Amino acid sequence: MFTGEYRHTIDGKGRVAVPVRFRAQLDGGAFVSRWLDNCLAVFPRAAWDELAAKVAALPTGNATAREFSRFLFGSAFELEIDAQGRLLLPATLRDWSGLEGEAMVVGARDHAEIWTPKRWDGYRGTMDSSDALAAQLEGLGF
Repeated sequence: MFTGEYRHTIDGKGRVAVPVRFRAQLDGGAFVSRWLDNCLAVFPRAAWDELAAKVAALPTGNATAREFSRFLFGSAFELEIDAQGRLLLPATLRDWSGLEGEAMVVGARDHAEIWTPKRWDGYRGTMDSSDALAAQLEGLGF
């Protein structure tokens, strides 16, 4: 399970360190893609395959399903962790998400997300109200 948040630098070649706690989960390979809320998502191979199966089960006649499939898979890249524990984030994904200099690597249960620190701080601020979070969870049947 991916948990926690970690601030890391992005070097001049576009590499970001993978938190030590996440590395074993990504040893079998990983996929990075655009994700919701303008962040990037890094999925281990098994979770990626599970997500791909869910997307494949969506009705192809549904325009929203086709759009999500293109959004996700059209920007996806297969990655490997290098010997120093880093992932090379493709330039197109760095540009799309606004990543430069620093990144927040955030655990999200079955995947990790990579955010710009500014965007993450703003998003995290919206979660600070326990009453607002409780109301949102209630709507999910939680």
